[in-house]
Amino acid sequence: MNAPARILIVGGGCVGMFTALRLQRKLRRGEADVVVVEPQPYMTYQPFLPEAAAGVLSPRHVVVPLRRVLSRCELIIGEVRSIDPTKRLATVSTLAGAEDGVGPVELAYDALVLAPGSVSRTLPVPGLAEHGIGFTTVEEAIGLRNHVLEQMDIASSTRDAEVRAAALTFVFVGGGFAGVEALAELEDMARHASRYYHNVDRDDMRWVLVEASDRLLPEVDPELSRYAVRELRRRGVDVRLGTRLESCLDRTVALDDGARLASRTLVWTAGVRPHPVLADTGLPLDERGRLCSSPTLKVQGTERVWAAGDAAAVPDLTRPGQDCAPNAQHAVRQARVLADNIVAELRGAPPKEYRHAHVGSVASLGLHKGVAHVHGRTFTGWPAWFTHRTYHLSRVPTVNRKARIMAEWTLAGLFKREIVSLGSLEHPRAGFEAAAGVLPPGSTPRPGNASPRGDQPPMGRTEP
Repeated sequence: MNAPARILIVGGGCVGMFTALRLQRKLRRGEADVVVVEPQPYMTYQPFLPEAAAGVLSPRHVVVPLRRVLSRCELIIGEVRSIDPTKRLATVSTLAGAEDGVGPVELAYDALVLAPGSVSRTLPVPGLAEHGIGFTTVEEAIGLRNHVLEQMDIASSTRDAEVRAAALTFVFVGGGFAGVEALAELEDMARHASRYYHNVDRDDMRWVLVEASDRLLPEVDPELSRYAVRELRRRGVDVRLGTRLESCLDRTVALDDGARLASRTLVWTAGVRPHPVLADTGLPLDERGRLCSSPTLKVQGTERVWAAGDAAAVPDLTRPGQDCAPNAQHAVRQARVLADNIVAELRGAPPKEYRHAHVGSVASLGLHKGVAHVHGRTFTGWPAWFTHRTYHLSRVPTVNRKARIMAEWTLAGLFKREIVSLGSLEHPRAGFEAAAGVLPPGSTPRPGNASPRGDQPPMGRTEP
């Protein structure tokens, strides 16, 4: 009796999780084993990160536990270091490997799905690596929320006008979905929080959005893009189009239009790039570092190697000459076709091509505000915000997760939002270490000063 085929899925994000979920439903028992390698034991639904940062949704409800959802798959918490497509071997480093001294292990596979996702696309801007805050993970979203509230605490307790002004200036670089939605939700939260500070008014805060191109939200209709600019400026947001970040040293953000902004907060949302592991696979890549996929989602010129999502350049058959946009709308649908094609190949059936007409785009601009372009119709304000929530709620996997999110939205409509900073969670042992004398007095980091990135202090925070 032949051993079942091993399907290795690299990445447990949107594409990886939905591919594994469909495979475990469609494969017959004993037909194939599905192995998922992912550094985190959960999938983050990124469109809800702005609401998690604003305290509208609990962090645990914007992530999906992989072990619960993928009960018939083998989940390995680790990171793929290299892939040899010719030998069909993947080198994986795990938590156990570091503890027992064995080091990375090699996994053989019969079919490979590459869906490692993407990482923040940074530029060689002086000070960016040291002081910038990303916005691609739930940890960064919650860390940014804590940071914003901490800056309001600093502003309310200092008598130094320069420190106060820098603390209340928040600069976001990148005018795509992530940047616009994050700024809009956090500005809403900070405006609400200001009513509980006796000496911090909403007009004291300065929110700046920097975008290198001539428009925000390039994925939506141009008229909706202009509406988003008008709406943000109406709320007092300083929107700077056609502007680039030059440096962010010494708590000063320098822009190429000559502006110099004293700020303790710089949020970088200026795009993403494919995961670095792809560069060492020897597989065909496009000029942006993405895997060259065919319409059937198989990597061009390979056998049993598949790719979709952010990591792949998938031809958009509804728009000849263009690739599918790297968004959740395509990722979820590509995962279904990819899983079906793997099953078809195992059973000797022909694969199907991925073809999906663009439904539209939705974006939130804060509570009860948004823009939407769906099936040729445009919406703004409350209808667009409702469309945004409805669409993304329908995309979140499992009834359990949908119910929890609906319950939180309902409670948020009945009660005031929470505005507590829990920065101490990022360094939970700091207080105990100080009490135990592990570090000299004064050198222990204050719990509330934890860095959202975990390794570098953002602007306004000092290293211990």
